[in-house]
Amino acid sequence: MRVLAVETSTLTGATALVEGDTVVAECRLGLAVTHSERLLPAVDHVLRAAGVALGDLDALAVAVGPGSFTGLRIGVATMKSLAFATGKPLAGVPTLDALAWSLPFAAWPVCPVLDARKGEVYTALYRTEEGRLDRRWPYRASSPEALAEALAREVSGPVVFLGDGVRPYGGTFTRILGEAARFAPPAQRAPSAVPVAELARAMLARGEPADPAALTPLYLRRSEAELRRERQDARPAH
Repeated sequence: MRVLAVETSTLTGATALVEGDTVVAECRLGLAVTHSERLLPAVDHVLRAAGVALGDLDALAVAVGPGSFTGLRIGVATMKSLAFATGKPLAGVPTLDALAWSLPFAAWPVCPVLDARKGEVYTALYRTEEGRLDRRWPYRASSPEALAEALAREVSGPVVFLGDGVRPYGGTFTRILGEAARFAPPAQRAPSAVPVAELARAMLARGEPADPAALTPLYLRRSEAELRRERQDARPAH
């Protein structure tokens, strides 16, 4: 199965073309420009580099979050448009699942952490058993301190962290967990479109394509714009 996948949950955007067990082409951009400026050019670059047209694809995949509100909206809207235009099946893959799948054979529990701003991270906890990703915790937004304390209570032994929350909060995890806090190598910490494609392929093989019309980003909290609008609506009229 030839799958085109995109990942726009964080500032590091990624696009990949995966065919079977082969990564045919991949593009990652850790640049301070919006996904609206670079996503379609990145998709075009990957397809051109591989000599593949949109019509040659078997399926499409997109990371649906949690993560950046703007990035997720752009990624999901773009892939929904391509699904409608091509008629190809589309799979929506949770970002934290894809991050955890970057370390499928970790001997210890894997805890992806995405910087949610406002002193919080988006996170969950995973184990891989017999080649299957098993999510042990629900997706959640948490303070780094509360996350580390929960891990100290509920997990015996080391925990592997990855994601863009490692840079700002790795010291917090080490302070609370000590040597039990382990960190994936920098090259494996950032979200990638490759595990998005791999998990999408498994979803489609199980007969679980998304309805493009109904697919929406996975948000764990409301956006700042929604909260600001709510505060404005709650102000008493003069």
